[in-house]
Amino acid sequence: MNRLALSLLLALGTTAPFTGANAGTGKATTLMAKELPDFPGKEGMVEVVDFAPGEVSEPHRHNADLFVYVLEGSVVTQVEGEAPKTVNTGEVFYEAPTDVHIVSRNASATQAAKLLVFYVKVKGAPPTILVGRGHK
Repeated sequence: MNRLALSLLLALGTTAPFTGANAGTGKATTLMAKELPDFPGKEGMVEVVDFAPGEVSEPHRHNADLFVYVLEGSVVTQVEGEAPKTVNTGEVFYEAPTDVHIVSRNASATQAAKLLVFYVKVKGAPPTILVGRGHK
C-alpha cells in the first residue's frame, strides 16, 4: 500500500488539474486520474472537495476505497451503521466501496472546509453515486 500512496503522490506533481463533478457532495476539483498498472482494471484519482459554510451533501456512496484528509476546517461524517464523527484539519477518515455516506456536512456555519480525497476505484467507474434518503 505504501507503493500505491507514493505512486499517487509522485503522479500528482506531473498532472494538470481539471474540474470534476460530484453533484450534491461538495464542489470537487479532480487533480488527476491515473491507471494503476500494479492493480489491473483499477485507477487512482485525487480530488480536492470544497464545502461552503454550512453545506450539507446528499446521501451517497463511492465506487472506490476512499482516503480523505481534511486540509481546512471540520466536517461531520457518518456512514450507515456507524456513529457520526467530526473530523478536523489534519485528520483522516476512510470509506469502503460498499459504505453509504448518510451524513456529510461542513461542521461550521461560518467557515469553509476543504478535503483532499484519494480514490482507488475500477477504471472508468463514476466515483460517486447519489442514493437518496430512505434508500434500502
